[in-house]
Amino acid sequence: MDLGEPPVLPSLRLPEPLVLPRPVLEVPRADLPSYKPLVVPPSDLRAPAGVKGTTQSDKPQPKPPTPPIPQVPKVPTVRIPTTEIDVPVPDGIVLTTAATTAVVSVAATLTATSLFKWLVTAMKPVFKTAWTKITKKKDSSNSSSSSGPPDS
Repeated sequence: MDLGEPPVLPSLRLPEPLVLPRPVLEVPRADLPSYKPLVVPPSDLRAPAGVKGTTQSDKPQPKPPTPPIPQVPKVPTVRIPTTEIDVPVPDGIVLTTAATTAVVSVAATLTATSLFKWLVTAMKPVFKTAWTKITKKKDSSNSSSSSGPPDS
């Protein structure tokens, strides 16, 4: 059984790779930590005999002015009955702001909800009528185009 010549497969010639120089990497260097030794005198250090010295405690040191400590206003608290727990009560301005915000947001939500329900109720018949007209036109145009010429 003769199969004939082998098939010729296409080949792709790739270009030669670029010749790049070898990278030169320097040896890493580290700066070692160093310190100057701290000389600590012994706790029983005394001046030698015959030497009169002064100490830091002998010299009067001016005291730096202390800044006034701001007084924090006392927060009113309410004691919970039958317990020993005091609960802080916020300032009246904060309570007024929070209450006003809550009332306005609830009123806006309720108004928007009722308005949306009214619009749905009012527009439902209009949409139904429009839908039936559109579907009737579509059905009539489909039935007239689907019926061919009369057979004679």
